[in-house]
Amino acid sequence: MTKKVAIFWPGDARAIPNELATPNAEEATQQLENALKKLGRQPYRVPGFLAKPHEAITKLGPIDDPMVGVCVHWFYGPHTTDGVVGKDNPLLLASNFSGQWPGLVGLLNTGACLESLDRPHSRIWTDAPDWTADDAFMARLDEWCSSGAVRYGDEAIHHHAPVSPEASARALRVAKQFRERRALILMLGDTSMGMINGYFGPRLLNRHGFTEHKVDQAWILDRGRRIDEKRIDDALAFVKAKGVTFHWQEGDDAQDFTENDTREQLRDYLAVLDLIGEFEADCLGWQYQLGLIPLRPPSDFAEGLFNSTCRPESNGDTVTTATEADQGNVVPQEMMKRLLKDKGLHQAVMFHDVRWGAEHEGRFLWVLLNSGSCGAYAFNHDPETLEGAHTYRQPSLYFPTPGGTFAGESLPGEMTWARSYIRGGELWMDIGKGEVVKLPPAVRDAWWEGTTRQWPFMAADMGIGRDTLMAHYLSNHVAVAYGDIFEEMVALSQELGFRVRVLRE
Repeated sequence: MTKKVAIFWPGDARAIPNELATPNAEEATQQLENALKKLGRQPYRVPGFLAKPHEAITKLGPIDDPMVGVCVHWFYGPHTTDGVVGKDNPLLLASNFSGQWPGLVGLLNTGACLESLDRPHSRIWTDAPDWTADDAFMARLDEWCSSGAVRYGDEAIHHHAPVSPEASARALRVAKQFRERRALILMLGDTSMGMINGYFGPRLLNRHGFTEHKVDQAWILDRGRRIDEKRIDDALAFVKAKGVTFHWQEGDDAQDFTENDTREQLRDYLAVLDLIGEFEADCLGWQYQLGLIPLRPPSDFAEGLFNSTCRPESNGDTVTTATEADQGNVVPQEMMKRLLKDKGLHQAVMFHDVRWGAEHEGRFLWVLLNSGSCGAYAFNHDPETLEGAHTYRQPSLYFPTPGGTFAGESLPGEMTWARSYIRGGELWMDIGKGEVVKLPPAVRDAWWEGTTRQWPFMAADMGIGRDTLMAHYLSNHVAVAYGDIFEEMVALSQELGFRVRVLRE
């Protein structure tokens, strides 16, 4: 490698998040510059945040030196990928490890985007106040400077797991369902905020028992105008009677959040419910951000209801829903739902961001936290109610049109998790198991307030530590189900033709 190293700031498409992240980006860049200089390198900066794909093309495309992206907040994958795909100069994503400033989330998403496009890259992270004092970080950075790559151990990655005859039989029964009638994903738009790794399309989906039908989100506006007000009245009465706690006009940031905004969220829920019925869709991908946020309230409340059996106009079933139109989640969610039902367990499957993590009582716990697509069952373990579900105004800084979340504290219990992704032009499935953990109130509140308090919260032992996930995981999202369907999910994924990785330590 040459002595020169280019440092760039991958950015959000929105100006305000980049402005808020600027002090962190500046501090992290100074830390990185000090670390590189200590290793005898000559860092230089690419000016400004890369806030549009064309900026990545223009600013990164001409660079042949090794490059480091500084990851200190959420940012869009194409703001890196579009400038580096087709090049082979060493590329490193360097992240903080913070819940408040989720650079690690941006790193995981962009790393998965790069992998889906076959662009090699390496990853590095630290939570040290002084990066040069983190021996592991410095050793990895030195390895990258010397060889152009950072190599992590893969002892926690396996490509098969023992499967019992009972689990195999259950997987075969569920696989037969997909073969007899391919699962149809109704897609309200595709991809969100540059998460290109989460869009597979029919060419890949059809190999594995799925397909899609894409509908423009503008249909929500058109169909919503035709929803009878009596249906909205009944839906609002239903969610009130079933136990949702509404936080209308609570706090300075929520004075514009009223009952009428929840009514409008229920209007969108009913419009989408009608679309699901019209197209006889099995599951749903909802683009959510950013398309309609100046025009409609956020879709969180509707998504939470779809992932609950207890919901207005319910047929007693969940409609597996992946926020941000993420097929990498809706595919394992639907598979897990059917396995749960076959095993006699409750069918709800939750969607979460891998937001942050920390040690607690001798083990590493991940904070799983996403603004949409977590159903009420996580909060109450009662399929017949919405107790434990709270709806807070989505932060106005990012959501100008008021509307509520679908939040709560996830209850403890055994869990199975999975995620699908593109690697080498094929669909893979990561599978693991672990435990949702109940934290002491003081710890829970510190972790929740240190991330995003308005969103649903889950503290989980995923069966893997920080370094395994940060080094190898290919998404910022994960699908989580209560109950042990680990062996069944391994067998079903293999039966449907996915390449499988089992992550456990």
